[in-house]
Amino acid sequence: MKNVDDLIDSAAELAERGLSKGEIADELNVSRETASWLVERAGADSTDTAETESGSTADIHVDWSAIGRDSARLTYAAKAMADLLVKEGEEVDLTVGIEKAGVPVATAIAGEIDTDLSTYAPAKHQWEEGDIADHGGGFSRNFAGIRDRDCYLVDDIITSGTTMRESIEAIREQGGEPVACVVLADKRGYDEIDGVPVHSLIDVVRVDRDE
Repeated sequence: MKNVDDLIDSAAELAERGLSKGEIADELNVSRETASWLVERAGADSTDTAETESGSTADIHVDWSAIGRDSARLTYAAKAMADLLVKEGEEVDLTVGIEKAGVPVATAIAGEIDTDLSTYAPAKHQWEEGDIADHGGGFSRNFAGIRDRDCYLVDDIITSGTTMRESIEAIREQGGEPVACVVLADKRGYDEIDGVPVHSLIDVVRVDRDE
């Protein structure tokens, strides 16, 4: 993807396949508001602006498909991410991947540091309009349970921090304790979220200049 028109076309295609706007946001690595705007812009004037969660009309699209489409590259990236985590807690025996894109990364990380694997589906996957709090996320029963365990939390991108914050809360509600979070890229440059350290291979910093 090279420009906004490509993103608009991709959003329209995903919407036609029946994905919610929250799932589209996840697929395109943009905020929920940007995903909604992209869907609405399909067939409309793409020069309109989008209001994001922070109140800004700007967002940053991160395309990491060059890593994701190749298992060797994904493994190398996961090794680097695992290296960021291992100093956080030697007793951690569970890695939690945030669906969808965070799960393959978490799987590779879990293999690298020899932990069990859990997955969490965030509320945004059901989101279309309105308050995301009206929807609920959940852990898959096909993977390891939280069961009062210390764990690492893995996703691909932090856009606003909402999904990571929700996931941290969900783990704590299950009696678990997130020791650290790790992502490929962090658009907000968080050092921590709700008291949990955040690590990323890439921090994306937006620089606004007054003309």
